[in-house]
Amino acid sequence: MSKTIISTNDAPAAIGPYSQATRAGNLVFCSGQIPIDPKTGELVAGGIEAQTKQALANLGAVLRAAGASWPDVVRTTIWLVDLGDFAVVNRIYGEVVGAEPPARVTIQVSALPKGAAVEIDAIAHV
Repeated sequence: MSKTIISTNDAPAAIGPYSQATRAGNLVFCSGQIPIDPKTGELVAGGIEAQTKQALANLGAVLRAAGASWPDVVRTTIWLVDLGDFAVVNRIYGEVVGAEPPARVTIQVSALPKGAAVEIDAIAHV
């Protein structure tokens, strides 16, 4: 099975040796997205709510570039620097993924790239 690299200017460029997403067959594996504004390359201001919305917007842009959308997502992982932010992140995430949410893992970590408070990845079936 061949793989296809997915890239879009509507999400931040990779900050290391990885792709925004890779498609293999009917699966799209999206790299974790942190809350960087793709226009400025800077972390968004406004705390966990703004950061969560931006990370999800970035991930949505990568999904669209792969020919997928949120209903196609079968699994996500959320990394949080502070599990105390869980309720806010969960509310915003729920608004985006809709009535049939994918399977999910949420993990607290000690730090994320560029000082982000949240990172989210996804696997979609298209």
